Amino acid sequence: MAADFLPGFAHHRIETAPGVVIHARSAGSGPPVLLLHGHPQTLSTWLHVAPRLAQGRRVVAMDLRGYGDSGKPEGGERHEAYAKRAMAADAVAVMRALGHDRFAVVGHDRGGRVAHRLALDHPRAVERIVVMDIAPTATVYARTDKNLATSYFWWFFFIQPAPLPEKLIGADPEYFLRHHIENQSKTPGSTPPDLFAEYLRCYSDPACRHAICEDYRAAAGIDLDHDAADSDKRIAAPLLALWGARGVVGRTYDVLEVWREKAEHVSGRALDCGHNLQEERPDDVMAELMRFLP
Repeated sequence: MAADFLPGFAHHRIETAPGVVIHARSAGSGPPVLLLHGHPQTLSTWLHVAPRLAQGRRVVAMDLRGYGDSGKPEGGERHEAYAKRAMAADAVAVMRALGHDRFAVVGHDRGGRVAHRLALDHPRAVERIVVMDIAPTATVYARTDKNLATSYFWWFFFIQPAPLPEKLIGADPEYFLRHHIENQSKTPGSTPPDLFAEYLRCYSDPACRHAICEDYRAAAGIDLDHDAADSDKRIAAPLLALWGARGVVGRTYDVLEVWREKAEHVSGRALDCGHNLQEERPDDVMAELMRFLP
């Protein structure tokens, strides 16, 4: 049996679109907060954050479609089922099903990209937004150079036509997953063996690996189209950007400046860690969230 990293959190399975069921967990009462994980994690990545937030807030954590125990639909000709627009619609549907029409959203990595689209497509639903260790997708692609392409090689590997990346990763999923997490984290031991085993449980599923590739294929195609169409839109909700000072984002971008190009009210700072802030520096993350969230 898989370990339970969020004891006391209720399980939910919510149909958000025809044939798409999202796995979510919730606990607490008070102002609602939605937590969105990234790649290659699941909602269990919030194990150090969600229980503490739930002491005074209604916390919902969900597995993005394609990840964890959520549904893994076919991507479609343009990978539209994994567009951040579709994932953002999942998030709104989950929160509405749980009784929340307006909420704060905290997104790490891919979850931050979903949160960005959520704030653009559903501005009345988003009270505040936190993006963790990302630059906007369109910015990343527009400013890619050799250093970025080397550091983020999977951005260009995963988008190759199926089934090339799926088959290559499938030759040794554990090796690929371990290399990925250890390369991005700058805090040894911050992803303990039982949590890694949970991520591997999901990554060992060929449908999950295919969905992850579809997520990145969407980011390199339909997501950029959506971003271009909305290039004049800015996020109205207050935005907090957090990033790892020792990670690729912190080394590559003026993070506050790139988010000020996309949002009206931006604040934030670097934390002394790599990419996985919520696992590497949960106390620092909590301190920032407690100051920022309602």
